[in-house]
Amino acid sequence: MLTLDRQQARQIAVRAQLLDAWHPESLVAMVDHLTLLQIDPTTAIIRSPDLVAWSRLGEAYDPSDLVFALETERSLTEHVTFIRTMDDIGIHLSVADEWVHPSTRAWIEANARYRRRVLDHLREEGPVVAAALPNDPEVPYESTGWNDDKNANRMLEALCLTGEVAIAGREGRSRRWDLAERVHPADLFRPPPAEARRLRDQRRLASLGISRAKPLRSPGEPSPIGDLGEQVQVDGVSGTWQVDPDALVASEEPFEGRCTFLSPFDRLVYDRDRALDLFDFEYVLEMYKPAAKRRWGYFALPIVYADRLVGKLDAKADRKAGVLRVHAIHEDHPWEPEIGDAVDARIDALAGWLGLERERPR
Repeated sequence: MLTLDRQQARQIAVRAQLLDAWHPESLVAMVDHLTLLQIDPTTAIIRSPDLVAWSRLGEAYDPSDLVFALETERSLTEHVTFIRTMDDIGIHLSVADEWVHPSTRAWIEANARYRRRVLDHLREEGPVVAAALPNDPEVPYESTGWNDDKNANRMLEALCLTGEVAIAGREGRSRRWDLAERVHPADLFRPPPAEARRLRDQRRLASLGISRAKPLRSPGEPSPIGDLGEQVQVDGVSGTWQVDPDALVASEEPFEGRCTFLSPFDRLVYDRDRALDLFDFEYVLEMYKPAAKRRWGYFALPIVYADRLVGKLDAKADRKAGVLRVHAIHEDHPWEPEIGDAVDARIDALAGWLGLERERPR
């Protein structure tokens, strides 16, 4: 079995996530390779999908590009909590059984007439926000409190998983829903489930470069990678890993890195166990912790430099004041001067891209 040193493994992961010196040619090409952008409403800096795009495309990216791709060009589409390419969405609809919980299926079946009313309303009035739809099911959705009295939202999200409805755009933060047949192309590619799982997992491994066959924690992506790719060991790390064959070939080329900041939902760091194993990088999203218990900050951005994750940036965009407030820069290990200079320049670039002045800590 091939054994990689940790630097080789890191470079495979960084290059696969389009975080080396090379930049993708377009937003859609970037999403096509990454397979997804995770949606999160937090705007401490900017929305997570926009931050992920900026970290790959640089200052040439504008958030309006994402809106255009989603709502006008429809080369991208929202599906539950992810943005994916429209070309890929049929693959994920074919494996919806992995996402729809049995209790949710039972709730849909118990509300057959309510489901028809929702679909009829969309057919006549769509696209509309959830608040415009009937919210009177025969059996109300029971939750621990988060989704109380949000029956329309729950029905729409379940029907989105199975491909009956789709997100046509947004009004502010509210999703506008419509029948999937009016959002998805008529010739949508929906392979049989077994083929869809193979395609999805191959593309997912290619986007990661290297992964555990079954990650310990990967919320939002319930299926394991399995035995795809080539099995390797990583020097100094227990267990075996799966590597994308093309990524393994590319690893023989010289590696050229860069410095940038990542969203906490970025796939380079989203698998916290992989980040610790390969990069010796410990990270927790602390926005849900009391301020006094935070180590790195409310929405601290992981810092990548070349093939390493070297620290966290604690900053906040204060748009009313027109400044990017830099509360702290955390060095995981003492930095060489060139890392500090690169991080400093990238903070200036982030502030400029956001249209803000940089406010330095006193």
